[in-house]
Amino acid sequence: MKRILEVTGFVVMVFGVCGVLRELTGGWFRLIGATRLLTDHVWFLEGRELFANIVIAALGLVIMIVSDRVRA
Repeated sequence: MKRILEVTGFVVMVFGVCGVLRELTGGWFRLIGATRLLTDHVWFLEGRELFANIVIAALGLVIMIVSDRVRA
């Protein structure tokens, strides 16, 4: 369980950071576009793509921190 949380947290954080880079560079950085699907199709996130990607990156960090608290 601990390893699954670590990997999930890392992947979510990478998606969020790549999304932030993509939004700051105006779409030039297109390595991972998974968060673009989320921010395009969720109505209350329209126009708030940068904020949503920051929250996604922070969520990944929180998942990794929680994984350290889980007993092996």
